[in-house]
Amino acid sequence: MVKGIHHVSLKCGTAEEFAQAERFYCEVLGLSVKRRWAEGIMLDTGCGLIEIFSNGTGVRETGAVRHFALLTDDVDGLAAKVKQAGYEVFIEPDDRTLPSDPPYRLRMAFCKGPLGEEIELFTEL
Repeated sequence: MVKGIHHVSLKCGTAEEFAQAERFYCEVLGLSVKRRWAEGIMLDTGCGLIEIFSNGTGVRETGAVRHFALLTDDVDGLAAKVKQAGYEVFIEPDDRTLPSDPPYRLRMAFCKGPLGEEIELFTEL
């Protein structure tokens, strides 16, 4: 019955955070706006959506979600763009093989987004 992940939702506590998040996801990562409403925006990743709300309140906690991964055809180029925009890339681009059956070859990097979220930049090899 599940057909896939529809969207990931982020909440901003201030108008400044919202503007920074919109700039990061649209200008740095190159996502396009799918829809906009008074309290938020929905961005198209190509195979799912990122929803960002401007009306979050309270203290942010990590919770159970560790990160989300964005599929790209250029991990290195996107990681460089993230760094150039002043954001932290805390795991540099690297090839990995997960010891699964069958083995899963990938290239990945990790960065922090404007709200402290951890984002994996990912491609299959």
